[in-house]
Amino acid sequence: MATKNFAEKANLISSIADLLRGPYKQADYGKVILPFTVLRRLDSVLEPTKQAVLDAFEKHRNKEPEILEPILNNVAKLKFHNNSKFDFNKLTQDSNNIAANLRNYINGFSIGAKEIIEYFKFEEQIKKLEEHDLLYLIIKEFSVAGEVFKDVDTIEMGYIFEELIRKFSELSNETAGHHFTPREVIRLMVNLLFLNDKDILTRKGIVKTLYDPACGTGGMLSVADEYLHELNPDAKLEVFGQELNPESYAICKSDMLIKGQNPSNIKFFDTFCKDGLVGETFDYCLSNPPFGVEWKQSEKCIKDEYTNKGFAGRFGAGLPPISDGSFLFLQHMISKMKRSSGGSRIAIVFNGSPLFSGGAGSGTSEIRKWIIENDMLEAIIAMPDQLFYNTGISTYIWIVTDRKINIRKGKIQLINATGSDSDDKDNPFYSKMLRSLGSKRKEIHKQAIEFITEIYGEFKENEYCKIFDNNDFGYSRITVERPQQDEEGNLLFDKKGNSIANSELRDYENIPLKEDIEEYFKREVLPHLPDAWIDHSKTKIGYEINFTKYFYKYKPLRSLEEIRSDILALEKETDGMIKEILK
Repeated sequence: MATKNFAEKANLISSIADLLRGPYKQADYGKVILPFTVLRRLDSVLEPTKQAVLDAFEKHRNKEPEILEPILNNVAKLKFHNNSKFDFNKLTQDSNNIAANLRNYINGFSIGAKEIIEYFKFEEQIKKLEEHDLLYLIIKEFSVAGEVFKDVDTIEMGYIFEELIRKFSELSNETAGHHFTPREVIRLMVNLLFLNDKDILTRKGIVKTLYDPACGTGGMLSVADEYLHELNPDAKLEVFGQELNPESYAICKSDMLIKGQNPSNIKFFDTFCKDGLVGETFDYCLSNPPFGVEWKQSEKCIKDEYTNKGFAGRFGAGLPPISDGSFLFLQHMISKMKRSSGGSRIAIVFNGSPLFSGGAGSGTSEIRKWIIENDMLEAIIAMPDQLFYNTGISTYIWIVTDRKINIRKGKIQLINATGSDSDDKDNPFYSKMLRSLGSKRKEIHKQAIEFITEIYGEFKENEYCKIFDNNDFGYSRITVERPQQDEEGNLLFDKKGNSIANSELRDYENIPLKEDIEEYFKREVLPHLPDAWIDHSKTKIGYEINFTKYFYKYKPLRSLEEIRSDILALEKETDGMIKEILK
């Protein structure tokens, strides 16, 4: 069993849901399987010290809870324990009292672990399973499946949880956009986040903080913690997060418990409407927020904060369209930077929309303008498509910081790691998977992670890397007016003697910030429209990042002879097939 990959292990667990057919709709399978998976995982982790905890409980059971809990946690060698005489194996030995014994087992958990189970609304499922004589069967199957949970580290367990959530999300037709982040993508993001800080992170006894405002099951937090310990076993990374989905939240908190992190650092609720960590700032922020998900449900509280607090709140730079809340997450993360005490670094995954959507003066463009003009955008890495489980779209990693090293100040680095110019067999940025996982057909191999990290760290232009000044992405959107005429063709003037503009002939031009507006106008507009003028009162500054333009490579058309040769070869092949059919 130990050699099975996480998808096979997840399939084995999800197959237990076959027992639920009839009493449960497919869309509700996850309400049973996910909490049982968490319970079985906790049970497996506690197994080595179970008897020692029971012995200690008997010895100290008369002590007050605030004294007893830390004693038992210490014996369990974890931040939680279970002092019930039951475990999954013993539960299967008494089918007649299965519900009462299961409740006794759950009540035996320490307070933090019990709260996690409550977020699954598990009591409702116990009653329903008992009513349909399914409770014992489910517990027995999870007991038998115990090998799945043995010798599984937190990273693989995170994969298993996410695969289960993905399966049950598909069955319940949940809105697309909640994408789970492959571990190799997280590893790359962490590399980029920590690269310039290695001299800091390798100091003895260093303590740093990391935050994910859409933490899901905690994958980002787990990989970051693992990586820092590889760099420096003496370092400590305190992780924080917030999550809206109750099942994902409960899974994340259980993972924090198992790893010895503080589960109270993980908050539950909509990050936009209730910041669970008000006033807290962090050394690092890392996130893969949902792509292209609308924020209509949070509209009132977001607009209230924007209107009433401005830059004293989180969304002062502007509001993106209701249809896409990506930039709300980034603004929230920027509000968590240690602006006055050393600064912070952010890595976040976006789809293509935040690069260019919205014209000058729009909320999206104003947010880009604010980030770039404050010299916070350090790099953007274009990734291969088909990297994620629930979507095949192209993605981009943004690195945002308020503490650029000197050579990066005033500069933005673009890295093209799509691999679009190479074939699948010899690609420096990804490898094709032997078997797809949902929409995921590609993975970033170890050499690719090292290659991208090297390109980023060297900060030198090459075929995959371009370096620009901040204002290379800015432009002035000018309004070009033309005069209004009467029926006889005479120009019309206002009371001050100025030409009256004809709104039907109005046009616009986007002029790069590095160009002189008047010179551009004389060169590009007046030769064609000699009566035109600029209404400077309407000029707006916009910012956009046209990634494709900067890495475009001209591919010459094939010669007529090559095309003719291919057509003749195809005709010959087709003719042979027809003759074979007519035999």
